[in-house]
Amino acid sequence: MATRDLTADQAVATDAAPAVRVTGVSQVFEEGRPPVLDRVDLSVAPGEFVCLLGASGCGKSTLLNLVAGLLPPTAGTVQVAADRPALMFQESALLPWLTAGGNVELALRARGVAKAERRAEAERLLGLVNLSGSEGKRVHELSGGMRQRVALARALAQDSPVLLMDEPFAALDAITRDVLHEELVRVWQQQGLTVLFVTHNVREAVRLGQRVVLMSSRPGRIAREWRIDISHPRSIEAPAVGAMASEITAQLHREISRHG
Repeated sequence: MATRDLTADQAVATDAAPAVRVTGVSQVFEEGRPPVLDRVDLSVAPGEFVCLLGASGCGKSTLLNLVAGLLPPTAGTVQVAADRPALMFQESALLPWLTAGGNVELALRARGVAKAERRAEAERLLGLVNLSGSEGKRVHELSGGMRQRVALARALAQDSPVLLMDEPFAALDAITRDVLHEELVRVWQQQGLTVLFVTHNVREAVRLGQRVVLMSSRPGRIAREWRIDISHPRSIEAPAVGAMASEITAQLHREISRHG
């Protein structure tokens, strides 16, 4: 994967075409039922880290699946600069009969990387997520945090400039999650990725994102967004992070109350 030339705290490009553009998107799963998403507009600039926040059932994951190309929208359009965005889920979904390196190599194989190059590239990617020397470990030998690092390395193996993440750290303990927040920010900065990150954790959103987009529920719409002007590295316990998280949480509670 080529490293893209962006500064440590990327400035959002305003003159470049969006890496992700969602225009007037609605999604209906059952005829006669309320839409899951209703006329959603969202634009993500190249190199931007955007956190998509909302209560359970607001359509965050559905929107991410639309951007990933896993679902066609009922109405509206989804445009993504990458032919195939990389996608990382809450569960690592590693193949248990393969080693850590083998799971990453599988993604490289799907991308068309020559067999002779796969092992070295898998080792490089595992090193990028601080798992050097773990190439030969089986899935059952890895902790939850290590599995998610392998899953991140596998996503990076797709060599896409757009990384979609659906609550990838929700099942981890607080300490492991904090460490992986730092790892993700480092990888994002080094690789110049565009990241769209789904979460229901307000502090996580503020700790990670350059922009936090709040979705309302029933149906899912963009309710409000915030620019997070706090330089990295950020601590989840930092007063500035806490103050912004409190403001967003209050708005989230209002949205939940409004929609029952």
